[in-house]
Amino acid sequence: MPPAAPAPEPAEAVLEVANLKTRFATPDGEVRAVNDVSFTVARGETVGVVGESGSGKSQVFMSVMGLLASNGQATGRVRFQGQDILGMGASKLNRIRGSRMSMIFQDPMTSLNPFLTVARQMTEVLIQHKGLGERDAVKRSVEMLDLVRIPEAGRRITMYPHEFSGGMRQRVMIAMALLCQPDLLIADEPTTALDVTVQAQILELMQTLKQEFSTSIVLITHDLGVIAGLADRVMVMYGGSVVEEGGVRDIFYDPQHPYSAGLLQSMPRLAAGRAERLVSIPGQPPNLQRLPPGCPFRPRCPHAFDPCETDDPALRPIGPGRAKACHLDALP
Repeated sequence: MPPAAPAPEPAEAVLEVANLKTRFATPDGEVRAVNDVSFTVARGETVGVVGESGSGKSQVFMSVMGLLASNGQATGRVRFQGQDILGMGASKLNRIRGSRMSMIFQDPMTSLNPFLTVARQMTEVLIQHKGLGERDAVKRSVEMLDLVRIPEAGRRITMYPHEFSGGMRQRVMIAMALLCQPDLLIADEPTTALDVTVQAQILELMQTLKQEFSTSIVLITHDLGVIAGLADRVMVMYGGSVVEEGGVRDIFYDPQHPYSAGLLQSMPRLAAGRAERLVSIPGQPPNLQRLPPGCPFRPRCPHAFDPCETDDPALRPIGPGRAKACHLDALP
């Protein structure tokens, strides 16, 4: 009998997050925005992070990037390419942000400086992080704008953000994020407020750029259709915690947490040429200042039973590459 083939080596982790907690001090009390979140992102992998507004999706990665508001504090461990970065000083962190790790923010109009031309904002990144001269930085910036399909990039680079449409501003943000060919790209709602045609173009562009640069991507969104088209793996968040994690096909075809199942049932879909009736999740997301006792999803869960009232379930493995935080062994 021939020897068994060796097991494939696990992919190199670009980002490792362990026991991350993020708290905000407010006059009304402490906000528990992120609660003991742990995950990894492998090289070349696209991880989708989904959940309703206020679930903690964005705050996890604002913590990772060191971009919390002044009243926020993050604890735990964050390692980027083997280097601890949580709590790192701003000067050291700035050498990583924008160069090896970039973020596309939700609203490109507020992320771009309205008083500076696109050329000034793009070349600044290359001059600071790559040491390029101004002429070479402009040339590289135009090439990147061409890559993200900005028409007449050589002319439009001299324009101001308000002279671009919403979709074009989002492309500019993507181009800026990819100028230094980062190892990790964090995209926070990259297609919000864009029409469906532009959304499709942006998502196709991100897929192409991922393949060209072997960039790891974290895609933060409430749009499950976006996740289905791009992600390899999905993290579902609720109340500041990860409630389910698994491969994109596993989550979409066999959700094992009631919240994941509820999100999927609330998606518009067509059956035999006719639209199915949408099923909403009853109730409201929890107040992160006053999380309910036991499971945070219990007040909205159709399957809640006695243990859910007192015990907050830990995230536990339920199969290869799968985990959930739920007292149920399986959904009914």
